[in-house]
Amino acid sequence: MEYKIQTFTLPKLNGLSEKQIEVHLGLYAGYVKHVNLIREKIHELEQDKGRNAYIIAELRRRFSFEFDGMRMHEYYFESLEGGAQAISDGALKKALGEKYGGFESFIEHFKAVGMSRGIGWTVLYWDPKGNVPHVAWVSDHELGTLSGLPILLALDMWEHAFMVDYTPAEKGKYIDAFLSNLNWSVVEKRFEP
Repeated sequence: MEYKIQTFTLPKLNGLSEKQIEVHLGLYAGYVKHVNLIREKIHELEQDKGRNAYIIAELRRRFSFEFDGMRMHEYYFESLEGGAQAISDGALKKALGEKYGGFESFIEHFKAVGMSRGIGWTVLYWDPKGNVPHVAWVSDHELGTLSGLPILLALDMWEHAFMVDYTPAEKGKYIDAFLSNLNWSVVEKRFEP
């Protein structure tokens, strides 16, 4: 089984140039390519597991980075498909309001986490056991994730996501641009049981 590069139907985005999106989609394609290459190489090296055990172990570690990078970008780009759409007054908005003291307070918290120093992701999760949302900073794709929690929204805060349009000092403007283009109906579908 080979992973395929997903295509995204993205409208013209406010504050995110076509060049920025093109560069970012190219990086996503690289993750998909490397997921497939690593899987292929591991299969090849397993012909002599004893001799190649160390290399196989290192490739498996790298696989987590590449695979999670692939998936996180899919969450990111899917949430921009179809054009900007406000969140409905449904269950997700209610849950966010209960945890963060209102939807606007959630947005401010999400932005604050996004402004964390360094590279990574700002991720909105849903904890079905605790019946509560969480916003977390994920450093590398595979480090800092909240185990077992479904991802509702992923905001890429690596420089490649905004450096064509914004400097690191302007990443707040990038976060605002992302949120202004967000299709909340996509996020809400991920929330549905």
